[in-house]
Amino acid sequence: MEENRLNPEELLAKVNRHEQHATLGKLKIFFGYAAGVGKTYGMLKEAHEQQEAGKEVLVGYVEPHTRPETVALLNGLELLENKKYEYKGIQINEFDIDQALVRKPDIILVDELAHTNAVGARNKKRYQDIEELLKAGIDVYTTVNVQHIESLNDIVEQVTGVHVAETVPDIFFEKSSLKVVDIETEELLSRLKQGKIYSSENAKKAMDHFFTTDNLALLRGIAIRKASDHINIANQYDVSKGHVIHSKLLTIIDSKYPEMTKKCLRWTARLAQALRTEWIALEIVEDASEDNESENATLASKLGAEVVTLENDNQRDAVIQYVKMRGVTDVVMGKIINRSRIIRFYRPDLEDDLVALIPDVDIHLVPFQSNKYLLNKFPAKKKHLKNLFTWRDFTITGGLLFLATIFSEVASYFDIGEQNLILIYILFVLLVARLTTGYFWAAFSSLASVLLFNWFFVEPLYSLTVYKQGYPITLVFMLLVALLVSNLMMQIKKQAFYAMRREHQLEILYELNKKYLVAHDLDEILGTTADYLSSMLERDVVLYGEKELNYPRENEEKSPLRSLEELAVANWVFVNQKQAGRGTDTLMGSKALYLPVLSNGVTLAVIGIERSKEKPLNEETISFISLITTQLSLAIEQNNLTNERQQILFESEKERMRSNLLRAISHDLRTPLTGIVGSVDTILGDNQVDGLSNEVKNRLLVGIKEDADWLIRMVENLLSITRINEETMKVAKSKEAVEEVVSSAIQRIKKSYPNSQIKVTLPEEFVMAPMDSILIEQVLFNLIENAIRHSGCHQPILVNVYLQEENVVFEIEDEGKGLNKKQIETLFTGLNNQTTPIDSKGGMGIGLSIVKTIIMAHDGTVEARNASDGGAIFTFSLPLDRKGEE
Repeated sequence: MEENRLNPEELLAKVNRHEQHATLGKLKIFFGYAAGVGKTYGMLKEAHEQQEAGKEVLVGYVEPHTRPETVALLNGLELLENKKYEYKGIQINEFDIDQALVRKPDIILVDELAHTNAVGARNKKRYQDIEELLKAGIDVYTTVNVQHIESLNDIVEQVTGVHVAETVPDIFFEKSSLKVVDIETEELLSRLKQGKIYSSENAKKAMDHFFTTDNLALLRGIAIRKASDHINIANQYDVSKGHVIHSKLLTIIDSKYPEMTKKCLRWTARLAQALRTEWIALEIVEDASEDNESENATLASKLGAEVVTLENDNQRDAVIQYVKMRGVTDVVMGKIINRSRIIRFYRPDLEDDLVALIPDVDIHLVPFQSNKYLLNKFPAKKKHLKNLFTWRDFTITGGLLFLATIFSEVASYFDIGEQNLILIYILFVLLVARLTTGYFWAAFSSLASVLLFNWFFVEPLYSLTVYKQGYPITLVFMLLVALLVSNLMMQIKKQAFYAMRREHQLEILYELNKKYLVAHDLDEILGTTADYLSSMLERDVVLYGEKELNYPRENEEKSPLRSLEELAVANWVFVNQKQAGRGTDTLMGSKALYLPVLSNGVTLAVIGIERSKEKPLNEETISFISLITTQLSLAIEQNNLTNERQQILFESEKERMRSNLLRAISHDLRTPLTGIVGSVDTILGDNQVDGLSNEVKNRLLVGIKEDADWLIRMVENLLSITRINEETMKVAKSKEAVEEVVSSAIQRIKKSYPNSQIKVTLPEEFVMAPMDSILIEQVLFNLIENAIRHSGCHQPILVNVYLQEENVVFEIEDEGKGLNKKQIETLFTGLNNQTTPIDSKGGMGIGLSIVKTIIMAHDGTVEARNASDGGAIFTFSLPLDRKGEE
């Protein structure tokens, strides 16, 4: 056990890591409205000022501008060497985040916040690199233009007509400080014409497109307003200390109109930032198992929204129920302003239903117009033909319709009535809807059943012509009933499928929670979760705890997800508390998706799920895994709390035992030492008195020897305590013969008390028990000596050893005066209210306290009681298994 203890240096390093993790770096953004306003120049100038003030400044990456004034400011600053990447035969220089983290300066400069890193880099975007630097406690200076802010992307595109692909999430700016770098638009255009920003050819193209006077003026106004809003929001939050307007925003993600949804999301993001309020983006899908995370859901997450995906085929009911459940105060949604009146007639607008059904909630409509949606067509979900048409469904449909016709022919032969033939066809339409997938086959069988009935059973036979009065109406109603019934059957089947899937998920959570309740340690909790997820998802799943990340298992049979490369990804997720791996923007070359298990801002574990083209993960699965991580975090926290409580109890018990032992020692040493000193003084003073007889001197010397022997035995007792591990209060045990241990204890007793009588009874079988033989021998010696000294009789002491279930039991019995009630209560605690010092030559205490300490270290039990016919019985037992053996 000793080798697992942290030495002081390791402990200090661990504490420092936690402190560094808790202290985030500060971000300062040099903010402008266009390239060339002087952002990089201002950043470098301030870097020089900070370096002169004594700060360690490192230039991580600065765009290779051709502007002489900017290049000159790089002199005197230390530059970090770029990392080189090869892409399609081109060498690309990028910021080396690994070396920056190793260097860990006070301030690092990283230009172009919105930059997209080269393929092969750890993070897809540069702002993700900066997030790592901030988490490591490094202050960062960076630059960005207003057109790269995500929530303003649509406004910039509307103003300039240019779509900016590289954007930065607004949430990234929340705790940053903005320094606006601004110049007049005329001066910027003048610099552009002089070739101070771009080369002459590029400058001309820029002035014809983006760098127009109107565009720059509008962008400048947007940038100043954004900076002003940022400052006002920060000041408002500082003054109010979090007392903001109580509101909760919800944006409806409409997959049918993605561009309209993007506009709504950005509008809501700006409102949520101004109000500093909670914001939810709600996406409703018909079948979550077939949907991966949508582009709009990803955008909402980047903008800072809590993305929720619900599985429901009724959008209106799902929105209303969720709004009521979460206490939403404002709903934001798009409004198609050129929607067809005909479509409005049979399909009312969703916002009208929401206003009527949840009048207490404010509805915010963001107008949207596009020629693409002029007729308000509702594009169906694109499905491949192979998903729509399957031979299985075709065979089932054809077979059931054939059987329906055969049954109808038989029924017609017995002349049971044409109305009953209609019911037979409707019955088989229900069976088609029940046994096939999708609405297509149910609708097809409804139409086919009407045609078959008309062909085979309506006059004239074998023709679709209808002569009989009233039959056209009958056929129309038959078709409508068949369509309605089949549609209801499909809905019921879908709801039953959803219910079964949710029940299965709840069953998994229930089984996991039961396993968590009986788990004994963290490894068992992580192993159980990994096994359940691996079985459920039919893919490789790994779970890493902090211990395994720091000390990987070397001899373990490694799966593909336990390689050193995958372990490095898991370690990054543990440190940075963000998901990474395949399917994310960080460490995309990994074989799995890694998710952190968080609780109160602390990473408890990392879960890795195999992910590939052959084994994709849909949004429903990821959401369910997130739910399991919540349960897992609770289980880990509960396990940690249990361990802490046990450790506190252990420390308390250890402290109590130490206090009792020290109190007993202070009393026990006093009496024999006093006796020795008194006897020695008497003998030394022999010449000053009339003299002592030889008999008296011998008696005094014998007393000195007895006291000295008693002190030696007490020292042996104290030394025996040192064999117990102070950290675990356990002993190193090995299999020992009980008979030999008892024999050694009696031989020691005979040397100290040659006149004592001891009778021993041993079990017939040969017993081997795990123990520290020296300590158990000391226990037997203490108990037998206690019986000899304090029983008050000269009858033999009985030592009985026998087996009882899974324990070996030792009994020491005397026929003396027995114990009173107070003695029984305090016998093994080392505490007693007797006037006689505890365990002095006339009392009991330290020897029995040590007995209890040794037996507890062996995971055994010890007790004392009075015999029915007089005398005292001391009993202790030792387990026969190797529980607690180190």
